[in-house]
Amino acid sequence: MTTLDEPLLLPCGATVANRIAKPALSEQLGDRGNAPTERLATLYRRWSQGGAGLLLTGNIMVDPAAIGEPANVVVEDDRHMAQLERWAAASEGTDAALWVQLNHPGRQSPRHLSAQPVAPSAVAMSGSNRGGFAKPRALEDAEVERIVERFATTAGVVQRAGFAGVQVHGAHGYLVSQFLSPRTNLREDRWGGDAERRMRFLVEVVRAIRAEVGAGFPIGVKLNSADFQRGGFDEDASVEVVRVLEREGVDLLEVSGGTYERAAMMGTPAPGVERESTVKREAYFLDYARKLRAASRIPLMLTGGFRTPAAMAEALASGDIDMVGIGRPLTVQPDLPRELLDGTATRSEVRQLRTGVRSLDGIAEIAWHTQQMHRLADGREPKPRRTVARALVQAVLTNGSDTLRRTRG
Repeated sequence: MTTLDEPLLLPCGATVANRIAKPALSEQLGDRGNAPTERLATLYRRWSQGGAGLLLTGNIMVDPAAIGEPANVVVEDDRHMAQLERWAAASEGTDAALWVQLNHPGRQSPRHLSAQPVAPSAVAMSGSNRGGFAKPRALEDAEVERIVERFATTAGVVQRAGFAGVQVHGAHGYLVSQFLSPRTNLREDRWGGDAERRMRFLVEVVRAIRAEVGAGFPIGVKLNSADFQRGGFDEDASVEVVRVLEREGVDLLEVSGGTYERAAMMGTPAPGVERESTVKREAYFLDYARKLRAASRIPLMLTGGFRTPAAMAEALASGDIDMVGIGRPLTVQPDLPRELLDGTATRSEVRQLRTGVRSLDGIAEIAWHTQQMHRLADGREPKPRRTVARALVQAVLTNGSDTLRRTRG
């Protein structure tokens, strides 16, 4: 029976010290030139001391012309190597393996950052967020190839900087998941037209990264179970992608779900996702993980909703997953992993934050937890009693009224 304190041996031969991971949270701590800052090293030093076996950075962008938020870090070459080395060194002397999440937003680059974003096809955003995003331009074949190369180049840079692994962000409606979804990939060339060709971009990214970093360096993928939109990427398609990723030697698959248009990853799953069994077990996507386990033996990390050690232990003991991802709780309880491992924690203190205005709830969650991360990055302790109203006011004062039109996953 697998327990939280048991090491995990990955297919590439690397070992993660225990079964608790901090998934990617967008820190918004890059400088005005999108370089890493010392605050990132401080934040991850604090988290490294908290006991998690795996820490995943927020999404690092592979292209300076395509970013999701003004303060994202962009890595395209060695120009910020010294800052990256200090960031990677934050986990030294601890059991934490520090991996970098690699991302390209595609059409999910806000209008104020990209007047003409790119995507597999010229499909505009829909839903309440559509006004914040310009209609994308369809990528040309050669441009797709160059983006594949950018993922590999960035992976090589962060490997040389001393990070212990990488994760490709293939979820939440960003570029990889745009290629995977028949709603956003209308191509009829080698990058689209059927399920096999729609997954080609992700497969080529994984292959290019592996060729760059070598056989012993961990490569993970974050993948949607579904995007919860009619005619979009669904669970059956996701299972087929995972079978292919297993054959490609991916070391760890993180399960999530949703997009900017349907933000299931923020704790408000679409109808049918919050089944009674899912609610009882806390985790949003545990039912899907079970389905995936029946089809593949790829190591699985499940993120979203875990709040008690009993639920985490039950999920691991079932054999359906291999790692538990705990994200937002670590912004206010950075030592929670260690407390879970030594038995002193009974549950996470994190609660759902509600404003009374449903359209603001997503940005309120983001603003509140981002501000907690920034306190940790400044060497201060979090403030779990801070009100959501104050968090929203501070976000608007810091980033302007445009904050109220932006959400992210």
